[in-house]
This record gives sequence, C-alpha cells and structure tokens, in this order.
Amino acid sequence: MNKTLVQVLKSDIKQNLRSKSFWIYSLLLGGFVAVMFATGITESQVVGFVGLSRLMITFMQVSMVILPIYVLISTVRSVVGDKENGVLEYYLSLPISFKSYYWGKFLSRFFVIYVPVFMAFLGAALWGLIVNLDVPWDLFVLYSGLLAMMVFFFLGLSMFLSTVSKSQEMALSTAFIIWLFLVAFMDILLIGMMLKMRINPDGVIIASLLNPLQVFRTGSLILFDPKLTVMGPVSYYILDTVSRTTFIVFSLVYPFILGLLFSIFGCRYFKKHDVV
Repeated sequence: MNKTLVQVLKSDIKQNLRSKSFWIYSLLLGGFVAVMFATGITESQVVGFVGLSRLMITFMQVSMVILPIYVLISTVRSVVGDKENGVLEYYLSLPISFKSYYWGKFLSRFFVIYVPVFMAFLGAALWGLIVNLDVPWDLFVLYSGLLAMMVFFFLGLSMFLSTVSKSQEMALSTAFIIWLFLVAFMDILLIGMMLKMRINPDGVIIASLLNPLQVFRTGSLILFDPKLTVMGPVSYYILDTVSRTTFIVFSLVYPFILGLLFSIFGCRYFKKHDVV
C-alpha cells in the first residue's frame, strides 16, 4: 500500500473511532453475546450441538439479519456523503489519488465493521475456555471467514452504490431495495415463482444459490448440519451435486469475488467521472 492510501485509511479509522455509532455497534454485539451466555443458550441443544457451538449457530443466524443492512446503511453514504459535504473536494486538493482515496475508505470501513464482529466472536470463544466449555476452533475459523466474506460482499456493493449515486437519499433507497430483494429471493419469491410458473426446481435452486445471502445461510448451516436436514428436500440436490467441502469453499469464495468485482467497478467509475 502506498503512503497516501495509508493516510486515508488511518484518517477514516480515527474518524470512525470518534463516532458514537461505532461504539454503540460494538457494545451491542458484545452485549448480545453476553446475553446469550446469561440466558443459558450454551446449555440448549440443536441437532446434537450444545455449548459454544450452539451459541455460534445463533450468532451466525442473527448476523445474517443485522450485518447486511448495517453495512449498507453505514457505508453507502461514504463517497456520496463526502461529495455533498465538501470533504471529498478537500481530500482531492491534497496529493492523494482517486485510487488511494477509494481503497482507503474501503479498507477502513471493513476494519470498523468486521473487527467488532470478530472481537465479539473471539470473546465468546475465550469466555468458553474460562468456563470450561469445549471450543470448536474449526467452526470458529470457518464462521469467522464466512462473516468476513459477507461483510466484504456488502461493502463492495455499498461502495459501488455510493460512487454511482447522485445523492445520499438515492444511495440509501437503492441499498434498501436491494437488501429487500435479496432477503425476499431467499425463499418467498422463488417458491412463489416455482408454484405459479411451474419452473424446473433445479433452476430455482441454482437461482437461489446466486444470492450471496442464501449462500451465506446455506454455508453456515452446512457447517453444523452436514446433511442440511433443516432445509428439507433441497439438501438432496445440493449435496448430490457438490460435496460438503466444495460448498464450504464456494460459500467463502463466491461472495468475495462478487464484492471484489463491485468494488473494482466502483473504483473505475469513481476515477472516470466527475466526482465533485
């Protein structure tokens, strides 16, 4: 990384660390883990999983709901907000390139969003050691990777929207519509289309697995339920088509590639158009 990118990265991280929203977000994540311990969730059992594995499963399911919308709302205003507030014009009056500014903002957002999630997750594992719970470190590593890839995808999408949008209101409304579409396309719309149009079930399943949220959900499920019993007949198609290991790799690589493509397209648009 060049010096100007590092300067933008440090400046943006410091700005976020001074923000109340960052600390509220971090405290909410840590508090959620503490509440799960306090309510005895580690003593319940799901599909044979008990203890810290049970807590991790619940944490992943809640993260799938909270993280995407938080990443979109908090990041989609980054570039377009700097345009409207005049901050971007000030930045570019300094010896900072478009690329350094863009990727500095991208990396800083990844840091301030993912680090609190990882620390809450790590804190749960360390507390499990203190109270003599078995810590499934393999699940911890894979779940941490899944969370990182989900954040990376929505961050890339958010930066792209923030770059191409003309105003913060347009960026927010577009991000919200995309989030609703991704959530609805996990089950509701696809099942309705299949019943109404009598679409080939194989095509419906393939279409659903193009949705990064569905990939994240299935990847988190397949880690603790190798046979995907909670997904019903769909599990037979998935596991007969690819192995469990292959799908886990896919659930890590696919969101990363999509997020990288969106971020690259956003950077190219940012460099070639009038940014102020």
